[in-house]
Amino acid sequence: MAPSHLFGKGLFYYLMVSQKRGTHLNDSVGLVTTEYADFAEDLRLESGRLLGPLTIAYERYGTLNSDGSNAILVTHAWTGDAHAAGFHSEEDRKPGWWDNMIGPGKVLDTDRFFVLCSNTIGSCKGSTGPTSINPKTKRPYRLSFPALMVRDMVRAQKRLIDQLGINSLLAVVGGSMGAMQALEWGIHYPERVRSIIPIAGTGRTSPMSIALNSLARQAIYNDPLWKKGNYRLEHPPADGLALARAVGHISFLSDASMQLKFSRRFSVRDGMFDFFGKFEIERYLDYNGSNFVGRFDTNSFLYLAKALDLYDVAWNFDSLSEALDRLDCPSLWFAFSSDWLYPPQQPEEVVNELQRLNKPVDYHLIQSDYGHDSFLVEPEKFVPILKDFLDEQAG
Repeated sequence: MAPSHLFGKGLFYYLMVSQKRGTHLNDSVGLVTTEYADFAEDLRLESGRLLGPLTIAYERYGTLNSDGSNAILVTHAWTGDAHAAGFHSEEDRKPGWWDNMIGPGKVLDTDRFFVLCSNTIGSCKGSTGPTSINPKTKRPYRLSFPALMVRDMVRAQKRLIDQLGINSLLAVVGGSMGAMQALEWGIHYPERVRSIIPIAGTGRTSPMSIALNSLARQAIYNDPLWKKGNYRLEHPPADGLALARAVGHISFLSDASMQLKFSRRFSVRDGMFDFFGKFEIERYLDYNGSNFVGRFDTNSFLYLAKALDLYDVAWNFDSLSEALDRLDCPSLWFAFSSDWLYPPQQPEEVVNELQRLNKPVDYHLIQSDYGHDSFLVEPEKFVPILKDFLDEQAG
């Protein structure tokens, strides 16, 4: 839980404090570099279209042991990237997005494990996506980029794993969209994965989640600067993207966390009877949205949102049971009590079916008030379980 002296100062402030746990160079993997792997051969997507050549951005932490048995793949959420731990320079104010989990002595202990994180295709963070140059036109793909599924992201990751000479992954671990990738790895490459750890995930995206993403899309489409995807990168549809991000971000929180951090307090800069005055929660969403515009591409946001909407682990199988029957490795699942984006009953549907199939599965419902973002805000509530699981898998 947040320290009592932070109550009333806003969730944003607390998240900043939370992200700074272990942010000193001495407490992390230190200085790291994003690397890039290129692949000339086309990748056949679930849509039937071909995508190539490909570039995949990735970072690695720790050392691969002599028999290659200590590799762990970390898969990121919707707007994440390959920079999961450490710092790119000594001037960086913030480390990688999962720095409190990856590093010497941490749960993903880089003194023991070789940890790898790659950026998904479709993103704007170094891997091939809508901002990349289409080799046929010599211009950015924009909306000519093909629609993606999570399965396509994993198929691209498999090429990276092959190129790096990793024959077996000790574990694939990720939260939210990362949980979907972990499950896809276990089902489609069972011979390469020894365990999976889906956190705050789902087996298929619900109509409610699709509806929220639809609102986000409309916010972007209705911004005149979007120009059907043909905006100039230096002049993105900022208002539309900021509103779209706000819609998404609400689903990452919970009623309890918003009550705790914001309640019904009015912004100190506004008068209560100022028609355009805002509550603190509104100011927070404004800040979060405008900050997001400067670091993420609009079309990439849309493509990844579509991939989330399309996600169904049973895609191209006759049933959920047929899909899950391919999962042979142990799996460790975490859900969070206040998560209304992917509520506990969604991962429990998958867990229950795995149990019915007599698959090795362990499930934990974590009590937390921080909604979908609980896996980022309160990792201490599930880290001991995760550590014991990894110790067991490592032998």
